[in-house]
Amino acid sequence: MPLICDADHILKPAHSTLSTDLSRRQSQQSEIAKIVMMSNANSTEQRRETPDHDRDQANVTSLRHHLDKTLPNGAHNPEAMQPPQARPLPVQRFATTGNIGSSQAMNDTPATTAPNSPRLSVLPNGNGSPPTELTVDARLPIRQNSGSSTPRIRPTTLDIPGLTKSKVSPDGRIAQRDVGAKLVIVMVGLPARGKSYITKKLARYLNWLQHDTKIFNVGERRRVAAGGPNTLEKTKSRESQSGHDHRHSTTGAPSGIINQRGSIDASNTPAAIMLNGEAVDAPGTPQRSNALEASNGQSETGKKENDTDHLDATFPDLTKVSTPEMPDGDHMDQSANFFDPANKKAALIREQVAMDTLDELLHYILEDNGSVGILDATNSTLERRKVIMKHIREKAGPELNVLFLESRCVDEQLLESNMRLKLSGPDYKDKDPVAALADFKKRVVIYEKAYVPLGDYEEANNMPYIQMIDVGRKIISHQIRGFLSAQANYYLLNFNLAPRQIWITRHGLSMDNVSGKIGGDSDLSDEGIRYARSLTRFVEYARKEWDMKQLHKVQNSHFPPQPGDTTPPNPHYQPNDNNELPQKSFCVWTSMLKRSVQTAQFFDEEEYDIKQMRMLDELNAGQMEGLTYASIANDHPDEYQLRKKDKLHYRYPGPGGEGYLDIINRLRPVIVELERMTDHCLIVGHRSIARVLLAYFRGLNRNDVADLDVPIGMLYCLEPKPYGVEFKAFRWDKDSEWFYEQPNFELKRAEDDMQ
Repeated sequence: MPLICDADHILKPAHSTLSTDLSRRQSQQSEIAKIVMMSNANSTEQRRETPDHDRDQANVTSLRHHLDKTLPNGAHNPEAMQPPQARPLPVQRFATTGNIGSSQAMNDTPATTAPNSPRLSVLPNGNGSPPTELTVDARLPIRQNSGSSTPRIRPTTLDIPGLTKSKVSPDGRIAQRDVGAKLVIVMVGLPARGKSYITKKLARYLNWLQHDTKIFNVGERRRVAAGGPNTLEKTKSRESQSGHDHRHSTTGAPSGIINQRGSIDASNTPAAIMLNGEAVDAPGTPQRSNALEASNGQSETGKKENDTDHLDATFPDLTKVSTPEMPDGDHMDQSANFFDPANKKAALIREQVAMDTLDELLHYILEDNGSVGILDATNSTLERRKVIMKHIREKAGPELNVLFLESRCVDEQLLESNMRLKLSGPDYKDKDPVAALADFKKRVVIYEKAYVPLGDYEEANNMPYIQMIDVGRKIISHQIRGFLSAQANYYLLNFNLAPRQIWITRHGLSMDNVSGKIGGDSDLSDEGIRYARSLTRFVEYARKEWDMKQLHKVQNSHFPPQPGDTTPPNPHYQPNDNNELPQKSFCVWTSMLKRSVQTAQFFDEEEYDIKQMRMLDELNAGQMEGLTYASIANDHPDEYQLRKKDKLHYRYPGPGGEGYLDIINRLRPVIVELERMTDHCLIVGHRSIARVLLAYFRGLNRNDVADLDVPIGMLYCLEPKPYGVEFKAFRWDKDSEWFYEQPNFELKRAEDDMQ
């Protein structure tokens, strides 16, 4: 049986014999420690083999007597005389591989003054003997090594492609295991509050920053599940265009493209809605085949029971209502009555579709290595949001970040404008606009009855949320956590609905362009000077033309609407008392390189706000500056092939060398400023700058960013709209020295991929 003696009870020898006595006592202590350990091991073994404990007691008594002679004060330590089961185990930090109890008692080194580690404790071995090594208490959280593949909670992480790298993320993207660094955004708000507009802009921005983001739209799946017009034809068309079976239906493509029309995977839409334990087919949707059910590991019976159990637990009142089936070949009317809580069948469809869509989102985040998933739905009741949070925690655990994002509209003109835009949507397309607007307003009234805005409940439960009022006029943020949440919050603070134009062009032809050299800081050629003059004249003409069009729109838009109105009123752009529109400022931004500055030299600084920005400089080619692509291929064949293989992630070697990911990151403040400002802006940049900016505004595939064909002499016009960005392209004609619009222009990849 081990005995532990407190070092404070050891008799201290006289000063004259300190050295000799100390050596002798340490030798005795070592011998005693060995005896204690051997006795403990022997007694333990004997207890296992025989019930006779007399020999054990005799050994213990002998050891105590021997110890009392050596260390007299030990006999007066009541804790030392207790059996090990009754004595509290020491909880300290040790650096030893021997017997912990003996080592602690027999060590003259003073105990550390540092606090004990909350993660480590000394635990018994379970056989009555003291532990022989440090034991980690399994009841305490364990931090895995950074190189481990075991998932662990990371409260925050700074992963930026092109700027960071780590063992688990060599390319700077958020690793699949870092669930705590990912984000689910749950939209909240009544219809016609700009939720889809916000989600598309936010997804476009995050994808442009190389954080994989997808939108999961409940409304699109609801239209398919309830059997909207031409649903089957649309679904088949999308399947044929995709060419293969996607497991998840979203409005954001895996590669980062934001498809504003979205896509629906028929194999994942609920073709059978469960009512009272029986399947009610949703007309207009393809049936799931038995083979498909078998491939998913579910029989028809199993699927039915699973759906019923899930819905019974979540919405018990809905499944008890008897509802007649829909006529064969028909589809459910999705007017305002479809959203009435009294319509139990429709309510069941909407709830099931919402949960199915959320499951797809979580699969994308947890299994498909997505970084951000956006659930686009009203989620206007507190009960629905509680169900969503419970479902997320059950599927993903406590570490996944969830951010609620609510859009509210209190401006009547803005709300009227949003509602009238809905008339061109899929629910009311090709229907009488007056009747459609009245029906939509009736739908909103139904939602308003149960609507609970974000606020008290979320704050009481420390739930992060952002509340946007009038699409950016006012922002309320609460408990924003995590890098991605902070990025989203920063972006949402800086965009508006003000109508304006953003123009993008490259500089005029430079002397280095003529010789085929890359980089450098050369002057414009004679042709470049002529381009600069033409650009100034055309922008002045386009600016006046835009003002005239806006005035015409305002004069033909009224609140409330009047017969003959063709466009909704824009509350951000109203005429003054003299029926005149306010004059918008016009900014001209250039890089700090001579060829860009010289292209903007003819703009009148009294009429245009001209500014040079280092962020708009051309991509730095490092040690390749001033070379031609042919010389790079001959003199640096390895670098030439590396860049050709992956231009997006390639970085030029040498001091100051950059890649396209560097351009994306240094253009971030430019993008945010373009979204924040309400003025017109012309950007005179370079090839890499034009490519990255166009990729953002057009929501392009990240694999196409570095290969876009943006030749000298092209001028691009982007006009933000409530439904997206209107895009036009103009080509400069050398002979007439004027710009002409290119009808149906589409961006494409450059034929020479080494440009």
